[in-house]
Amino acid sequence: MTGFARTEGYDAHCSWVWEARSVNGKGLDVRSRLPGGLEQLEQPVRERIKKALRRGNVSASLTVTWVKTAGAFRVNQETLDHYIQLLPELTQKIPGLAAPSVDGLLSLRGVIEANDEALPDDARAQLEATLLTGLDQALTALQAMRAEEGGKLAAVLGQQVDTIESLCLEAGKLAAAHPDAIAKRLAEQVAALLQDVPALPAERLAQEAALLMTKADIAEELDRLAAHITATRDLMAVDEAIGRKLDFLCQEFNREANTLCSKSGDVDLTRIGLELKAQIEQFREQVQNIE
Repeated sequence: MTGFARTEGYDAHCSWVWEARSVNGKGLDVRSRLPGGLEQLEQPVRERIKKALRRGNVSASLTVTWVKTAGAFRVNQETLDHYIQLLPELTQKIPGLAAPSVDGLLSLRGVIEANDEALPDDARAQLEATLLTGLDQALTALQAMRAEEGGKLAAVLGQQVDTIESLCLEAGKLAAAHPDAIAKRLAEQVAALLQDVPALPAERLAQEAALLMTKADIAEELDRLAAHITATRDLMAVDEAIGRKLDFLCQEFNREANTLCSKSGDVDLTRIGLELKAQIEQFREQVQNIE
């Protein structure tokens, strides 16, 4: 399910901006981007996102602007020297390589790091708590946006389930007349066969008719489809994460629709079966958006 949220805040040391985004995904994939010196927040950030959301590709990014930049960060000279020493080797391996810029060097991982002396431990702990509270606010806003989209999807899914049910009812009406159609077709075939084999036993004919009717019986498939429809509506009525459960039901819907089509010996019933499969596929596509 897609969504976006942004929250801002500030204190005596810095101002900050959280941005949280989510797009559709089968599971929950969490990514975070944190500024240098605040990498220790990565685990708490991931835990909060996993607690707030169950599904989707979710990313959270934090931008911090320090009030007093002097002393808040420092250049790790040892790391910078290490990168500079690698430059001649890279130049030999990659002819024509442009000379690195100052901002390019400073953006390399580990070159700029937080100056632990810039903030006392208690002030740093308070800042981290404030930043995590800001993330919670962003996740709450993201949940609200996803819930709004979910409300709209619920109406679409409800219409699709109604259509699936209508197709099943139509298939049931055709199936009720199916034995008579089979018996009529078999009688025509037997009449043609008796011209060549007049001594064909009546018992054998009855056995063949029963076998054909058993193979063409779709009552069990229709009963299971009706049960899946009821289960789907029950799931859509609860206030919890249902996306994966609906995924499973889509697989079961498809299984029964495929069996219905394979058993069909009637053009109209086959048409309904194909329409049913198409509607189930549309339903499955929408379910991918549900948490």
